[in-house]
Amino acid sequence: MKHISLKAIPLYLQIAIAIFLAIAVGLLAGAGNPNPDWVALINNLVIPCNLVLKALRTLATPLILLAVLHAFLTATIPERSGRRLFRLLLTNTIAAITIGLLVANVFKPGRWWGVAAPVEGTSGKSFDPWGLLQDMVPPSIIQPLVDNNVIQLIVVALAFGVVLRSLKAQQIEQGKQDYRAIEQVITILFEAVVQILQFVIAFVPLAVFGIVSKTIALQGFEPFKSLGAFVVAVLLALFLQSIFYVTRVRLGSWVSPKRFLKGGSDALLTAFSTASSTIAMPVTFRVLIEKIGVRESSASLGALVGSNFNNDGTALYEAMSALFVAQLLGLDLSLPQQFVVVLTAIFASVGAAGIPEAGLVTMTLVFTAVGLPTQYIALLVTVDWFLDRCRTAINVMGDMTVSCLLDGKQRQSEPAKSADWTQLPDTV
Repeated sequence: MKHISLKAIPLYLQIAIAIFLAIAVGLLAGAGNPNPDWVALINNLVIPCNLVLKALRTLATPLILLAVLHAFLTATIPERSGRRLFRLLLTNTIAAITIGLLVANVFKPGRWWGVAAPVEGTSGKSFDPWGLLQDMVPPSIIQPLVDNNVIQLIVVALAFGVVLRSLKAQQIEQGKQDYRAIEQVITILFEAVVQILQFVIAFVPLAVFGIVSKTIALQGFEPFKSLGAFVVAVLLALFLQSIFYVTRVRLGSWVSPKRFLKGGSDALLTAFSTASSTIAMPVTFRVLIEKIGVRESSASLGALVGSNFNNDGTALYEAMSALFVAQLLGLDLSLPQQFVVVLTAIFASVGAAGIPEAGLVTMTLVFTAVGLPTQYIALLVTVDWFLDRCRTAINVMGDMTVSCLLDGKQRQSEPAKSADWTQLPDTV
């Protein structure tokens, strides 16, 4: 009889099995009316989830720092095209977060079921613009890593990234190769953090089993009403973001919406099925050139370079998650506080690696920025496996949109090149 390893079972299927088993355990343990003698044991079921969340929070800051440095050192961006690429990526991300916050404020999924807020850590941080400006510069280089302060971390990462890229350019002009050492070190460290992250994510099914079984055993199915409303709200926001993309392609490029959606269907389906923009990258690059028909230079900037910075679906999801948990705890985040969410989500999304469940890592920093307790991310773990696929598809659609916009309103041709799809850069 052939042995089937756990690795052969897709992560989403492992999570689905974990949820099914958790429902059975939760029903057997009381389904909202547990035996008092079992309460202590039931509470211990959440320990794996707490450990996973702690590990994700530990990995968040080094992941973003190394992702930004890695992108600056390895991305090849022409100066003129780079400025336009930056504007397109920024406007797409701001639009995504705005749509997410708008849907969350109108739909209010967290109001469908409220919980008693913990005694500490749920008042939310008040918005102080001058304090925020002063706080952007950390007292030491390692302080952002200790405090999980994403804004300080990005300041440090951008400072080193810009300088290292400038030094690399100078050395290339001078025929020197000293920069290769630091580039290789950053690449290896980045890949090491991603591999550790993949190891932690392998325990997500166990975490899901623990939090779902505990929740059902102690509180029944009532808490999942809000989660259902949250899923609907996120799907609505992602759909609106896709309409924004299609509209922008229609108005800003020669590509028709039908050609865009039909030609890019393979890339979108790959992104949804794998929940990884990195795995979908070669497919995205190929369909942009062969099926949609944009120039290879436009496809390279949008699908290869832009994908390192463009995670609109992830940014939208993280902003909505922060508002959802605030609503769940009966907290009202003011507009200035929501601005902090926007700012943090933009920065955090840059560091979201292109692997499944990576958005859970950077979400801890978004929650910390506005004073929300990160333990409530555990509730989102139960539905993240599905929403992760949806937002990954939106991330890839964003890459395709940028490529089409870079191609311009008039279709242009360039010298034919024999594209080798196996030689694409292995980046996340």
